[in-house]
Amino acid sequence: MSLQATLSVRVASALQAAGIEDSLAVVMPSVDTRFGDYQTNAAMVAAKALKKNPRELAASILSHLHVEDLCEVPTVAGAGFINFKVLDATLSEALNGVRGDGRLGVIPVGSPKTIIIDFSSPNVAKPMHVGHIRSTILGDSLARIARRLGHRVVTDNHIGDWGTQFGKVIHGWKHLLNAEALEKAPIAELVRLYREVNSAEENNPGLKETVRHELVKLQQGDPENLEIWKQAVALSWKEFERLYGLLDITFDERLGESFYNDALAPLVERLLNEEIAEKSEGAVCVFFRGSPELEEKPCLIRKSDGGFLYATTDLATLEYREQRWKPDAVWYVTGAPQQLHFEQVFATARRMGVTTDLRHIAFGSILGEDRKMMKTRSGENVELGGLLSEAIERALTVVAEKNPDLSKDQQEEVARIIGLGAVKYADLMQHRLTDYVFSWDKMLSFQGNTAPYLQNAYVRIRSIFRKAEAEGISTAVSPIVIADLAERALALQIIQFSEVLYTVLEDQRPNLLCLYLYELADRFHKFYEACPVIKSGGDVRASRLTLAGLTADILRDGLGLLGIRVPERM
Repeated sequence: MSLQATLSVRVASALQAAGIEDSLAVVMPSVDTRFGDYQTNAAMVAAKALKKNPRELAASILSHLHVEDLCEVPTVAGAGFINFKVLDATLSEALNGVRGDGRLGVIPVGSPKTIIIDFSSPNVAKPMHVGHIRSTILGDSLARIARRLGHRVVTDNHIGDWGTQFGKVIHGWKHLLNAEALEKAPIAELVRLYREVNSAEENNPGLKETVRHELVKLQQGDPENLEIWKQAVALSWKEFERLYGLLDITFDERLGESFYNDALAPLVERLLNEEIAEKSEGAVCVFFRGSPELEEKPCLIRKSDGGFLYATTDLATLEYREQRWKPDAVWYVTGAPQQLHFEQVFATARRMGVTTDLRHIAFGSILGEDRKMMKTRSGENVELGGLLSEAIERALTVVAEKNPDLSKDQQEEVARIIGLGAVKYADLMQHRLTDYVFSWDKMLSFQGNTAPYLQNAYVRIRSIFRKAEAEGISTAVSPIVIADLAERALALQIIQFSEVLYTVLEDQRPNLLCLYLYELADRFHKFYEACPVIKSGGDVRASRLTLAGLTADILRDGLGLLGIRVPERM
């Protein structure tokens, strides 16, 4: 049990003894460390409900609180905050527990859940673009963190591989295909086919019917059209895999929209028969009468022309997931504009009897320097492949300037780690619901809250160990003893690693981990300036080397949970 959790249990016991609801026993790291290391506002919350003086209630709680083996005498501050300052001996004991633990003090959840995370979801026959960054990177980091805490995670890339665009792609494939271009740059050729047919339709109304007929043939299982479709999917996925490989992202499943196509018609008929859905002006809808939020916003699951919608596919997908994995939770990592869609789908699922915890993990947009949606000068979406390549190229320029002694291969490898890490971190450090301006200069800076700054902090620590080894100094792991305020501040940050991961997952906010790692690096730099490491001798040096090593381990592990690697040299 973490120190924070232990304090929460002790506070809960004190609340019970004082006749107060123990669910109020929430202990958090102190905002202002001048008053202590941890604090609880339980007295203030309880006082409001009981209409009592919060400071008097805090005193009553303290009379029942037993933490003398962990902390100095707790104090009451402000309107009724109870503050705890951890004993140095307790801190050292906790640190030494982390030191000897391969999990770096991260305690698995007591009741692991099965969580399905639906993210990335690019469309076939189109390039992945800047709009896919947030879903892809956010979904991957949440999966890594959930697994680290002991949950069973299933990552599913619900690709858009079925829809009206394939009528145009198939017609273009049959009449306009450049086989050589398809081999060299398949996605670009598929996009060209789509655009040329789309443009031709504007001048040839009869072509629209021809294209629609090609789509119908595909939907009916025509062998030729089905084969073209399969090739388009395979070529697209090959390019997607290249980008996922570059980003070090994998999926447990890749079940696209086409996988659920045969389930759509039976699903709609069943919802009609069960009176969950009803016909309205030729279409089929689920109405939410009596719901203030959705009263005027029914969920359309079949159009008047017989076509199905994203909501229909999402409901069929959810039923399949329920049957196959029996999940405790399903998280959909998509943009904030899809909020209404998921509210409708979730409300319909509830009527179907689904009790699984369904969450829309929404996020904001990436903006250009003009604070508008990030586009190329021609108004097109910025392709993800080109953006990642530019990140690596820009990082290579920086690496070559800072460390010309590295070989070309080493420089390129370090540049790949720094460039890709910078893109990921720049996204994850934001509160996921905010829009942010994409800035190369900021994300590749070695100053401030950036991936290069954190990676450089790790490299700096590793250089301490290389120097120690070169001087014949033992770097064996040793007991840690806290003797300086800078050591204490760093030690406290280290033992809060497990605590912050739990907080991240509660609201699906990796930016909290980013902030934690930035503060860890900042506290290490202050420790390094105040406390000589190699120049100190005996047990003090051994203790400080171990403290530095723990910091490096958590920087590496924490960045790894964000999908970011660290180089050994920069």
